[in-house]
Order: sequence, then C-alpha cells, then structure tokens
Amino acid sequence: MNQTSSAIEVTGLTKRYGNMTALDAVNLSVPNNVMFALLGPNGAGKTTLIHILCTIMAADEGTAFIGGADIRRQPVQARRNIGVVFQEPSLDDRLTAFENLDFHGRVYNVKAAERRQGIDELLALVELEDWRHAVVRTFSSGMKRRLEIARALLHKPKILFLDEPTVGLDAQSRAGIWSYLDILRRQRDLTVVVTTHYIEEVENCDQVAIIDHGKIIADGSPLDLKRQFGKETARIMPRDAAVAAELTQKYGCLQQAKDGSIVVDAGAPGFADGFLAEFGTRIRQVSFDTPSLESVFLTLTGRELRDRGADEHEKRNAAARRGRRS
Repeated sequence: MNQTSSAIEVTGLTKRYGNMTALDAVNLSVPNNVMFALLGPNGAGKTTLIHILCTIMAADEGTAFIGGADIRRQPVQARRNIGVVFQEPSLDDRLTAFENLDFHGRVYNVKAAERRQGIDELLALVELEDWRHAVVRTFSSGMKRRLEIARALLHKPKILFLDEPTVGLDAQSRAGIWSYLDILRRQRDLTVVVTTHYIEEVENCDQVAIIDHGKIIADGSPLDLKRQFGKETARIMPRDAAVAAELTQKYGCLQQAKDGSIVVDAGAPGFADGFLAEFGTRIRQVSFDTPSLESVFLTLTGRELRDRGADEHEKRNAAARRGRRS
C-alpha cells in the first residue's frame, strides 16, 4: 500500500499505557502542502500522536503513512520524509549556528556542496546569516527557534513537525516564526504540522484537528469548524456567588474560569438586551464574542484551550530555565 495522495494518512492508530488509552483509534488525513494544526489540552494525546508519526515510539494498533512511507515497515524512509522541531530546545549551544546545521546535514548524508548551499539559503531565510559563526548560547530564544527550523529543513523533508514551537516566546517572535513557516511552505511545497496552545495562531491554517481524550473530535478548516461548532458567547464576571448561581440556572454554563467568570451561550436572538436588563447592575463586567475557534474548542471540550494566566506561568518557567543556564 502506498499512500501518496496525502502527506499523512492515519488509520485506527491506538496507543495504551497500561490501562490508560492515550490514542483511541485515531483516523486522520493531511493533504500535501498545507498548514495543519493539532489542537488539544494537556494530556489529550497530541504529543503521543506526534511521537508516533515521527517514529519515536510505536503504536499498539493501526497504520500511518508519512509521505507515502509506512512508519512501521519503512521507518528509515519515513524519517527522511520529516523534519522535527521539539518543544524543548535541542541545539548544541556550544557550537555555532553553522556547525549545528553542518552536523545535522552530515548525519543525513547530505553531500558537501548541497549542504553548504542549503545552509546558506536557510540561514538567509530565517535571517541568521550574520550570526552563522556565532556560538548558539549567545542567541535569544527566538533566534534559537529559527535556527532549529532551519536545521530541520536542511535534508529537504516533505513534512515539518513542530511541537509547541512558540511556547515561551514574546509576541513579536511568535509572529515572526509563523511568518517564516508560511514562506517556507510556499517556497518548498512543504506540509507543516504544528501543535500549539495559542489558538489565535491557527486562524490562518488550512486545516485544524481538535483532539481530546485520545480522539479526534473535529477536523476541518477554521471557517468550517466555526460554522459547524462555533457559538456566540458572553463571558460574565458576576458580583457574587449568588448571582453566578442565578446566571448558571438561567443560561447554563459552558465554562467557569479560575478567575470566577462564567461563559454562557449568547446566540439567542435579543440575548444582550435581555441579559443586560435583568443582570446589568449585578455584574462586574461582560464581554461578547462572535463564533471563534476558542468557542469551537469550548463547545466541543467544555473548557478553554489555555488556562487564564498560563502566559505568565510560561514566562516564569522560561525565566527559570534561562537562570539555570546562565
């Protein structure tokens, strides 16, 4: 069997850890040359799925083809078809940018002339040509991530996997990473598969799959998902617990956040006028949201993709990591 019509073709993929099922008969098809996002909360199974597709671990059941190669029967060819950027940095920070790329090319048996040309092109693309001979430990987090992307592409894979590529980066660096990825995909006919907690980052992806409890529960373009599952919502901060209970009884509760706010379905005609007339003086604030991928995720899973305050938690973790390395 040769699955050449899709970049990735997954059928019945299952993975168990003892009595816990991490992946439950997952089916997934990713076309060639698309930007594909896999969304899911922590523990949903997305990292397990990525690890299996990258041949890092084996599935218990099911099949998967990567660029036409069966990951079980043709693991070496499957690995040549992919480039991988993991969430945790994997560069050798004692080497220069050039040395990191050159070593990767040698591991993949890229010929010397092709290796030099590829390094020059990729360093220019990610705007690191002026730092080719700089030691990587002097780089910022965003520079390191750009170098990791360049390294993953040096052997000219068909598919690029990125696991949480922008975690810990500032907003400007995050936007830059996505800009580079879009340029790469268009220039190289590349399929990009990314996992992320930043749901706003996937609005421009071609295809989005939502995974929860080891199952793909929705799959389609952002627009299709919003049309099918999106809701108009209201996020309400009640003045006290009694008001919160009354709101929940009247409207139900799609989600209750740690800050005490509650999210309700606001799609009914005239909702805003009726709500404000009845509760306007008994709430601290309210915000209304049109159908979005956030509301899609909330509708399907009953919770938000990211906890409020997670960005600050990540900033503290990133600062702690920098402190340990200094």
